[in-house]
Amino acid sequence: MLAVALLSVWSQITLAQGLPDFTELVEENSSAVVNISTTSVPDRAGTSGPGMPFNERQLEQLPEFFQDFFRGPRSPYGVPGGPGSAQPRHSMGSGFIVSSDGYVLTNNHVVEGADEIIVRLSDRRELPAKLVGTDPRSDMAVLKIEGDGDLPVVQIGSSRDLEVGEWVFAIGSPFGFDYTVTAGIVSALGRSLPSENYVPFIQTDVAINPGNSGGPLFNMDGEVVGINSQIYTRSGGFMGVSFAIPIDDAMNVFRQIRDKGSVSRGWLGVLIQEVNRGLAESFGLERPRGALVAEVMEGSPAAQAGLQAGDIILEYDGEEVRLSSDLPPMVGRTPVGETAQLTILRSGQEMLLGVKIGKLPEEGGSPAVAPEQGGGSSVEPLGMTVEPLPAELAASLGVSGGVLVTNVVRGPAFEAGIRPRDVITEINRKPVSSVEAFRDVVSGLPDDRAVSVRIVREGRALYLVMKP
Repeated sequence: MLAVALLSVWSQITLAQGLPDFTELVEENSSAVVNISTTSVPDRAGTSGPGMPFNERQLEQLPEFFQDFFRGPRSPYGVPGGPGSAQPRHSMGSGFIVSSDGYVLTNNHVVEGADEIIVRLSDRRELPAKLVGTDPRSDMAVLKIEGDGDLPVVQIGSSRDLEVGEWVFAIGSPFGFDYTVTAGIVSALGRSLPSENYVPFIQTDVAINPGNSGGPLFNMDGEVVGINSQIYTRSGGFMGVSFAIPIDDAMNVFRQIRDKGSVSRGWLGVLIQEVNRGLAESFGLERPRGALVAEVMEGSPAAQAGLQAGDIILEYDGEEVRLSSDLPPMVGRTPVGETAQLTILRSGQEMLLGVKIGKLPEEGGSPAVAPEQGGGSSVEPLGMTVEPLPAELAASLGVSGGVLVTNVVRGPAFEAGIRPRDVITEINRKPVSSVEAFRDVVSGLPDDRAVSVRIVREGRALYLVMKP
């Protein structure tokens, strides 16, 4: 029994020796981490003031005690900043100093809509900050403070060197508790989130909560490798999944805002989708990989270079495109005017294509398909009814050929995801310009493998997989 007890103690000592010690790293780096507080006047704050955790949407997800603690005095109408209220809205977040002349990085959502921004240092100095510029696409903001030449500065690392499983830690102000340190590991790299197409997020299990936004993520060399930006939560608090902006991307945005006042991103001009197993089979790929080009925008750099719908982009400037979500950040960080080399798969053959990258245009809406009523015709063998595409609808969609799906019953088309109002422009890599062409292509479909079907739905092109 003594031997067993000694073995247990020895195992615990060995395990403890294998865990990292963050004390020196925190002491060396915490002085360059800052607390950011903002104030918004009531008529601009509305019901969704800037930053975290004090906007109403976030507050409603917190326990009632925290709601009252952070909300402060209410107006006579029960809504902070509402009619008759003289109370300004306050918000709080985190940030860090990246240069001795006083540039501070944080998240855009921390300072968005703020009328006053105050940066508080670890020595309790409070300095007014000027908003130099923001980049909502990456949720980045650059601030400027004036110091006495003694401002502490973080050491910038490289997010490209990160590996899944390595230790990282964060310093920030969750729920307003300044200089809180949390630690964990890198859970995944290159995460794409629905709202952020141009940021390959670092996923960690470091505890990040409202108020940590904009704070630094450090590696074990004491270097900043990311900016804590988002959490995945159903409660408003930490649930084990946090996302940080890679510092390589963040510093690129910072330099552009500092030097030019705005951010320019590369633009290819294509709509892409994931290559699943069925699409890989239909296009002759041995495994799912790459980004499938569903549509090439007219007049875009891709169109000028000869990229076509149905091409699969396998590599971008020598870097493998494993998932379709890998491509937008690659293109976005390419300088405007530079020529990128694409390795694509077309008609089963790999080929190189040079594309001169353009500038990403401002965000805008996409046209929707107006409702149309199709005439009746017999159901085809694939389980769908098609009819000629009306010229007016074709013009509104910007397509020069295709057939309109008017009815779908149980069968291969339904299982593939084809629905009424879809416009079919291609089947098995063969163009469909009329009902007659549609029937000719369908009659020659193989019965031993899946085929691709290109459709246009609500103005967006999409490839589906159908098994006849």
